[in-house]
Amino acid sequence: MIRNDLRNIAIIAHVDHGKTTLVDGMLKQGGVFRDNEYVPARVMDNNDIERERGITILAKNTSAIYNGIKINIVDTPGHSDFGGEVERVLKMINGVVLLVDSYEGPMPQTRFVLQKALEMNHKIIICINKIDKPDARCSEVLEEIYELLIELNASDSQLDSPIVYCSGRAGTATLDPEVKGVNLVPLFDTIINHIDPPKGDENGPLQILVSSIDYNDYVGRIAIGRIERGEMYPNMEVAICDYYSDNVYKSKITNIYQFDGLSRMAVDVAKVGDIVSFSGIEDITISQTICHPSKIEALPFVKIGEPTLQMLFCVNDSPFAGKEGKFVTSRHLRARLFKEQLKDVSIKVEDGSTADEFIVSGRGEIHLSILIENMRREGYEFQVGTPRVIYKTIDGKKCEPIEKLTVDVPNNCVGAIMESMGKRQGELINMTANENRTKLEFLVPSRGLLGYRSDFMTQTKGEGILNSVYDSHKSMKGTMPRRPFGALVAFETGEAVTYGLYNAQNRGVLFITPGTQVYAGMVVGYSPKNEDLTVNVCKRKHVTNMRAAGADDALRLESPRILSLEECIGFIEPDEILEVTPKSLRIRKTILDHSERARKATKEKRAE
Repeated sequence: MIRNDLRNIAIIAHVDHGKTTLVDGMLKQGGVFRDNEYVPARVMDNNDIERERGITILAKNTSAIYNGIKINIVDTPGHSDFGGEVERVLKMINGVVLLVDSYEGPMPQTRFVLQKALEMNHKIIICINKIDKPDARCSEVLEEIYELLIELNASDSQLDSPIVYCSGRAGTATLDPEVKGVNLVPLFDTIINHIDPPKGDENGPLQILVSSIDYNDYVGRIAIGRIERGEMYPNMEVAICDYYSDNVYKSKITNIYQFDGLSRMAVDVAKVGDIVSFSGIEDITISQTICHPSKIEALPFVKIGEPTLQMLFCVNDSPFAGKEGKFVTSRHLRARLFKEQLKDVSIKVEDGSTADEFIVSGRGEIHLSILIENMRREGYEFQVGTPRVIYKTIDGKKCEPIEKLTVDVPNNCVGAIMESMGKRQGELINMTANENRTKLEFLVPSRGLLGYRSDFMTQTKGEGILNSVYDSHKSMKGTMPRRPFGALVAFETGEAVTYGLYNAQNRGVLFITPGTQVYAGMVVGYSPKNEDLTVNVCKRKHVTNMRAAGADDALRLESPRILSLEECIGFIEPDEILEVTPKSLRIRKTILDHSERARKATKEKRAE
């Protein structure tokens, strides 16, 4: 059976190349919204963090109708840290729209997602987006795309892919960059004519591969996948199997939903080619196959890239523990982390050396920071350690993960970037310069990129673009520069006051304001000296006949540097921990007592 009334596609691209904005236009012109209905920008980014950061984190399913044909659309993340989301949703579709910025051209994640699509032999539609940018260079970008396709060993048919020129923001498409588009009809027509309709045996026994998992507090886990064979209906008895194990068990499907625009619609039956979500199987997980009990055949699942970075998560044991969080025990923390592992195939969770510790591995700093941010918003209180790269032993050698780093910077910033990469053992592999900006590509150890993003934005005065994607594991490079400054550490527990902060700010840059509750051992700023300094930010002016406490009002404090979550993660050293609560981010020393820290430091110096 061939489903001519259906197409399943994914929009794949590098971060910020306009996937979600283009999907907005497709939905508006695909009859999903009323003509007078208010629709927010990037409507598919419905997660709070996605809207705040302007990036797609989770793959989303939606659909539009064009000329009576339903087009199931998967909007995928563009950031390399969420590559696992892209890898698994490609199992649900029959073709991809490869979106490339008309100025930036193919970037690291473009290569990654395109390579995965080519490996699955998907048909490609080349879509050059943002053609209305004043610095668009469509012909050069098209040549770069062809070079990338050839480099990735694309087949002749994939090299002969159709080309569409779009402006996602304007909601227009054209087949000729010299002719201004009116609407997205050329894109819709290309999808219908070029992407194969799904096909399969509609009369055979049911077979569906679970490619994604959602969760609902009312119905539990919700599995998402494409029906490969047969039909599915509510209250159906099914068998669940796995391609990589012999374990088989039976269960029942309770409800089936199809994606209708931005909502899910309950259906009585779903057929071959339909992308569906269904509930009722309590322990269902990604990569499992749902079959009719009469014919149990597991489908192979795409091999997901391995994590490259890990962090220690542990129960909060600071003096302020339990004051701000709703979920604070190791039982709460363990359940939440292992639940995340079920939804995100790129996350790996292991028990630590004690019952209160867990080792969480992921694809990068942003990947893990999103998990931390989600947990704190849900009411969890915990601590995390400094990020560590994951080493491998290959042919008897210790090897570390290497990233392919691409930066696009103003020409006057190239020297600073080259110097930074030299210190971080980066190897320049490509350099392309034009009138105002330069594009540089490096192979650099993942260790060298930890905490580098904020330095990069400072070096480029906020005008640089930085992206990286995992390349390979190679033998260990040289030493990496440590944090070039020390920490200002609070001497006692109490409330920070203006007088104490005024004296402390002469020693470095502060992270806190008057009225902040601090405890002994908490990091309250940083010092330009390459050593930790203890400061008393709770110290008050002694009141005498000659001076009153109110004279503090005349003291002028410099604006503190308030660190974001990513900046906190990049700041902490191995002897420090980040305390995370729904209301606060506090950096602290692992050993809070000042005397004990000093004794340990003395022992380490003697050992050297």
